[in-house]
Amino acid sequence: MKNVVKSFPLLTAVCLLTNGSLGYAAEKFKVCADPLNPPFSSQTQDGFENKIAALFAKKLGQELEYTWFPQRIGFIRNTLKAELPNSEAFKCDVVMGVPVGDDLTLTTGAYYHSQYVMLIAKGRGWDQITIPEQLSSLPLTQQEKLKIAMFDRGPGTAWLQSVGLLEQGIPYQSMSGDDKSNTAMTIDKDLREKKIDIAILWGPMAGYVLSKSPKNSYIVLPMASRPNMKFDFSIAMGVRYGDKQRKEQLEKLIAENEGDIAAILKGSQVPLLPIPAPALKH
Repeated sequence: MKNVVKSFPLLTAVCLLTNGSLGYAAEKFKVCADPLNPPFSSQTQDGFENKIAALFAKKLGQELEYTWFPQRIGFIRNTLKAELPNSEAFKCDVVMGVPVGDDLTLTTGAYYHSQYVMLIAKGRGWDQITIPEQLSSLPLTQQEKLKIAMFDRGPGTAWLQSVGLLEQGIPYQSMSGDDKSNTAMTIDKDLREKKIDIAILWGPMAGYVLSKSPKNSYIVLPMASRPNMKFDFSIAMGVRYGDKQRKEQLEKLIAENEGDIAAILKGSQVPLLPIPAPALKH
């Protein structure tokens, strides 16, 4: 997803006091994160996942510590599952953003639910578009002028194919090897430079683009899920398999700080949907 995205950082151990009340171990709050992955995380710690991690560390009375590693193939192996040299301890303990049910981690319940949106740059001939499907109804001469960001993965590309607009796609990689720019930064730059006019982006990434432009620079159209094409996803925090106590404590923090978390997400212009009830296990 996110081409969703990357969107996909970490926290620390919590213990029970002997009197049965909940207390937290006096240790560091260790987070694994991508050093250049706005709007999620950055080494300057201005991403929304950084802010939520800082909130949790403060609530726990712990020092926040990061292990930085690019969030691409091998991220979990080199962070969450990586042991420190000559130690049984791990580099970090919690990934701050993973899809609910992620198969590489044990996930908490969702702490936000978002969706893909279509961003259309205003003033370039597409201001009449009010729903995404209108693009496929345009005269062929107009369709041929469309420049739509198309990712190597993600539902946006599948949607373009389903409505016959795949040839109007401009290809992008969902995981960039660039150490100076991530996907959201590249899309923002290319929209400004008119290399593309339209992008179907995972909600947080769309929020990043919107935050970098003057108000009303874009038409924002939600992408609705439909059979065999899902555009909305729940995001959780991930821990190592077997680390059930940490998972439970994170879920407690999520529940206790629901309002603050929502405010942080809204501050990053993340489009939020109600979190669906967890699926029943049979």
